[in-house]
Amino acid sequence: MMSDINVFGIALFLFSVFISSCSQIILKKSANIQYDSWIKEYLNVRVISAYGIFFLSSFLTMFAYKYVPLSIGPMLETCGYIFVAVLGVLILKEKISKRKFAGMALIIAGVVIVSLFG
Repeated sequence: MMSDINVFGIALFLFSVFISSCSQIILKKSANIQYDSWIKEYLNVRVISAYGIFFLSSFLTMFAYKYVPLSIGPMLETCGYIFVAVLGVLILKEKISKRKFAGMALIIAGVVIVSLFG
């Protein structure tokens, strides 16, 4: 099954997951800003850009499925949890608790196990 997988498709899929994670960080940064009105809260450059990136991510994911089997997609999608946690540390200066770290370790272990034996 792993021989059927295209490296380009996996790279494209992971890139899509990564930019989706970046979009979530942009939305989080936007949520931390106080706005004058509710309309500015939803119609500002950060929010519109973040949703544009989400749209691009969805399009890239659909395109990547041309090269990646449907059964592999959800496994690659879980990398988003790791991307968001790492970006949160780097950009938002968040701390990774022991519980979060353990969760990320389980995600990585699951991805490895499924890729080796799945």
